[in-house]
Amino acid sequence: MASKPTFCQFIYILFILIISINTVQAEQLGYSRIDLGDKMQLNYHWLDQQQKEQTLSFTVDKQVLFGHFRNFKSYKSQYSEAYVIKKLKAYCRQNPFTNVTVNFNQKDQQVSLNIQGKNQQEVNAAYQKLKHLEQQYLNEYLNQHYYHKFTTYLGEQAIKPNHVEIANKSVLDVKVLKPIILEKVSVQNIRKVTNFILNFVQSIPYSPLESRITSSGAGFYPPLTLLYKNQGDCDSKVTLAAAMLRSLMPRINIIIIYIEQHALFGIEVMPMANELTLSYQGTTYVLAEPTGPALYPLGEVDDFSKQAVLAGLYSVEKIK
Repeated sequence: MASKPTFCQFIYILFILIISINTVQAEQLGYSRIDLGDKMQLNYHWLDQQQKEQTLSFTVDKQVLFGHFRNFKSYKSQYSEAYVIKKLKAYCRQNPFTNVTVNFNQKDQQVSLNIQGKNQQEVNAAYQKLKHLEQQYLNEYLNQHYYHKFTTYLGEQAIKPNHVEIANKSVLDVKVLKPIILEKVSVQNIRKVTNFILNFVQSIPYSPLESRITSSGAGFYPPLTLLYKNQGDCDSKVTLAAAMLRSLMPRINIIIIYIEQHALFGIEVMPMANELTLSYQGTTYVLAEPTGPALYPLGEVDDFSKQAVLAGLYSVEKIK
């Protein structure tokens, strides 16, 4: 029996229906993948904003396709906690505290520190040291698995996929697309390149975004995985678009903008009249909607996104 959509999924579906009204809709005319032994060929066929047929075909090594980001999985706190405790115990064995005893108490899958000693100052120093190491080891675990700590515009704390890091590490993965795309559009024209990438990504079937606060990365696909599976949520699509843009235009500044249940990107380019922009750290960015199915060109976004940005209900991460 099919499961009922969650409230967040229902809101996203409603959002997609609303933005689809009176906008040109993406249409993917065809998608296929061909096994070539140690390589995989991926083929796409879609209609762009001018309703002109576009195609894109490329091959990628299977080792890269299936090997890169092999450590990326949905985040499980019990695994990160186990990693941290193991590292803390190893540190205590190799660097025993003077006049202080450290015990790790586990109850209901929760581990707590029990630090004892006659000198309270020494106990406090040991506690502060271990709490510092606890955060260091957690960040180490998150980095190894392409996650990081995230603060929403409401100040909520969460752990989510590190989209910036994944985009940066995917630049070489998607570089195979650079000469193919440059045959179709000139890299000298930032807008043409960006709109080509936008229409391509918008035409890929979308899947609803799970909550960034509670999903633990469920539903997110790194760029090559998204291309292979031919579907992705808005966080996955914005990461793919950022990686492709960085591959084609290495020096251009790019940001990712997170709003409620949605994501956009912005690039540093001279804005035209009536385009939605955002100023971040002294730089003006023109915003873009990569999710689809509405085929918005660079500088145009749906009303939901526009109102959120104008109201300041967003957070930003910069592609470095």
